[in-house]
Amino acid sequence: MERIAAAGVDDRDLRAQILNVIRNLIPFDNYAFLLTDPTTSVGCSPVADVPDLATLPSLIRLKYVTPVNRWTGLSESGCATLVHATAGRPEQSGLWREYLAGLGIIDVVSVVFNDRFGWWGFLDLWRRESLFTNDEATALACARPAITLLLRGMQAAAFRATELPPERRGPGALVLSPELTVRTQTAQTDNWLKALVPPPVGQSPIPASAYNVAAQLLAIEAGVDTHPAQARVHVGGGSWLTLRADRLGDSAPTELRDIVVTMESSSPTERRDVFSRSHGLTNRETEVFRHVADGADTRAVATLMSISELTVQDHLKAVFTKTLTSSRRELLALSLGR
Repeated sequence: MERIAAAGVDDRDLRAQILNVIRNLIPFDNYAFLLTDPTTSVGCSPVADVPDLATLPSLIRLKYVTPVNRWTGLSESGCATLVHATAGRPEQSGLWREYLAGLGIIDVVSVVFNDRFGWWGFLDLWRRESLFTNDEATALACARPAITLLLRGMQAAAFRATELPPERRGPGALVLSPELTVRTQTAQTDNWLKALVPPPVGQSPIPASAYNVAAQLLAIEAGVDTHPAQARVHVGGGSWLTLRADRLGDSAPTELRDIVVTMESSSPTERRDVFSRSHGLTNRETEVFRHVADGADTRAVATLMSISELTVQDHLKAVFTKTLTSSRRELLALSLGR
């Protein structure tokens, strides 16, 4: 994993390289490999090979509302197999019982990629013919730090993207049924969806990222997770998109009300958070960066943080080094997309 060259590839190509390395040692039949918002842990920008795209909303819904081996609750190793986690009783998993069993899947290995700076992705590998071994799960657990670093580095590199930003016409909105099937959408939504998961020529985009954010709302309502139902995702050209999900109306019971997923360009504050985390800034470096972004000079930052001006300069130098910038102007232009 450490020898994978991330420079010059996008996040989808990078994940394809990672999967190729894994497949050479650990065979699997199907997979789902998602990036996640580093703060909310909600999935976005999926790369997946699933047998039936028509049932994708059901798969994503069950993934989010099933506590067994959910990426937010994996063991300390960050990797576990379904059969081991359920002591040989996979029917304890709603995802397996209601979906995977019907596809002939007998085992799943789940891996989360997170560090002290946030959540960067998760991976599920499915098998039909044999169980995953302890050695295979251990190998994946050992590879987690290297993969996490690659994914976080890719998110940092996204701020330097040079390709043209996607065409867009302002905020978009997608209305989903309680079962996550598409009801309707605004005219602007298609541009965002195409940027999120580019479809094959002549085909409509699949709103997988919207399904994920909506499924997180269902997980909150089911008491499975508490992170907000929102995600920030890079959509090309240094542009970032924020998706949020909420219920429509207030008269019918909650579980019967439709869900709206909104899509709009990420705010400067939202961009700044991803920028700080993906570049591995410490809490103090992040605080200095925040004050600088708000327009404070060195003396003002020192006063606000009750530290010396020399210490402020030291923190700024560290920020410049980690972000490959050389001035406040360049730092702000890169992080805020100006």
